[in-house]
Amino acid sequence: MSSSRLSTSQPPTSAARTFLSTLHFYIGLLVGPFIFVAAFTGLMYALTPQLEQWLYADALYTNSEGEPKSLVEQATAAQRYLAEEQHAELSLSSIRPAPGSGDTTRVMFANAQYGPSENRTVFIDPQTLAVKGDLTTYGTSGALPLRMTLDYLHRGLLLGDWGRYYSETAASWLWVMVVGGIVLWATGPRKPKGAAAAHKGSRRRWLHATLGVTLSLGVVFFSLTGMSWSQAAGAHITQWRTSVGWGTPAVSTSLDPHHAVAMHHHGGDPSNRTLSPHPDPMLAMREKGTLQQLDRVAEAARAAGIDPSVMEIRTPKPGAAWSVREYQRKWPTKVDAIALDPATLKVTSRAEFASFPLLAKLIRWTVDFHVGILFGWPNQLLVALMAVGLMTIIGYGYAAWWARKFKLAPPLLSYWVALSHPAKVVWAALALMVGWAFPALGASLAVFLCIDLVRCAVIAANGRSDADQQSLA
Repeated sequence: MSSSRLSTSQPPTSAARTFLSTLHFYIGLLVGPFIFVAAFTGLMYALTPQLEQWLYADALYTNSEGEPKSLVEQATAAQRYLAEEQHAELSLSSIRPAPGSGDTTRVMFANAQYGPSENRTVFIDPQTLAVKGDLTTYGTSGALPLRMTLDYLHRGLLLGDWGRYYSETAASWLWVMVVGGIVLWATGPRKPKGAAAAHKGSRRRWLHATLGVTLSLGVVFFSLTGMSWSQAAGAHITQWRTSVGWGTPAVSTSLDPHHAVAMHHHGGDPSNRTLSPHPDPMLAMREKGTLQQLDRVAEAARAAGIDPSVMEIRTPKPGAAWSVREYQRKWPTKVDAIALDPATLKVTSRAEFASFPLLAKLIRWTVDFHVGILFGWPNQLLVALMAVGLMTIIGYGYAAWWARKFKLAPPLLSYWVALSHPAKVVWAALALMVGWAFPALGASLAVFLCIDLVRCAVIAANGRSDADQQSLA
C-alpha cells in the first residue's frame, strides 16, 4: 500500500496485523536506542563484581593475622580517622564486621551530602585497626564506586531521578515489543525462501525475529523485573502490593510493643535504605555511648540466629531499637533481620525470610537474579548472554531497516481506520490500561501518536497538492 494516503481498503485481519507490525516498527525505531543502552549498561554491571574485587583489593582484604580487636575499637578507629580528615560531621550509620579471616570491617557513615542508600565507608583492618580504604558504597549489596557508577548509568544515565525515566521507558516498552513480535512471527512467514533468501535484508529480518522469539521469555522477565523498582510504574506496583497485603516484612525499631513488625513497600529492593543522620547537637556524645554496645549487640544478634558472616548492625535513633540484619542476596538467600532493645538487648521485632509471603520471596529472588547475584557467576553469565542477545536483536532490526534504505512505515492511523469497530475499542482500551499502569509507556505512546498525526497531516497535504497539480494539468 502506498504511504502517500490513508487506507481503509485492507481486510480487518490484515489491517490488524499490519497495525501491530507498524506499532512494532515504531517501538523499535524510537525506543530501540533506549533499550540498547539499558542492555549495554546492564551487561557492564553484570560483569563487574569480580573486577571490583580486584580493583579494590587493598580496601577489601588484609594479610594481618591474630585475634581481631573489638567492634568498639574498630568503629572508634574509623571515627578517629574521619576526625583527622576533618569529616567529623559524618554520623556512624552502620557497621559490617569482617565476614571472615583476611577480610576488612566496613564502618559506614551517613550525611546529607550523600544520596539515598549511599554511605562513606571506612575499611578497617580488624587486627591492626589500620585504615585500608575510604570509599563511597551503595545499597544492601555494598557496591563500590565502579559498580555504583555503572548502576547509576544503567538506571538513569547519571542524570538523577529524571534520568531514570529513560530506563523505565525502555523496560515498559520492551515486553510490548516482544509480545507483538511473537504475534507477528506466529502469523507470518518463518524463513525466507527462494529469491527472497538471497536478499540480505530478508535474512536479517528472519534472524531478528528468530532470535527475538528464542529469547522472548528472558527478555520479558528482565522487562517486568526492571519495572518493579522504577519511578512511576514501581509506585503502582507498590500500591497494588499494599492493597493485597503482599508487602515485604521488615522489623520495626519502635520500642512500642504494638508496632513490633512493619512492612516494606519500596518496590524491588526495599532494604536499600540507610538511616538518616541524627540532627542532634549532642551527636558525638550519644554516638560514643552507643558504640560501647556494639560487641554486645553483635553477640546478642548471633545468639538470636543472625549469621555473623553477613551481619550488618545499624545504629539506633534516639529512643529506638538497634537493627541487625543479614545482607546475603546469593543462594541461599539470607535476609533475616531483628531489632534489639538497647536497655536489655532482647529481641523486640523479627522478620525471617522463611516466613515471608511467597510473592515477597519471589520479588527478592527475581530482583537478585535481574542484577546477576543470585547464583553467582552462572547468573552473571546468563544476564550477560541475554544482554548481548537483546543488543543483537536490536542491531538486526536496524540493519533490516537500513536494507530498506531507511524507509518509514506508513502512519498507524493508516491501519487504524481499517480496523473493525470492536478492534478499535479493544486497542484503545488496552492503550489506556497499559498507559495508566506504566506511565512512561503512556507518555511515550502519546508522543508516538503526535508524530503519527503530524505525518498524517503532511501526507494529506502532499496528496492535496498532487491532486491540485493534476487538475491544473
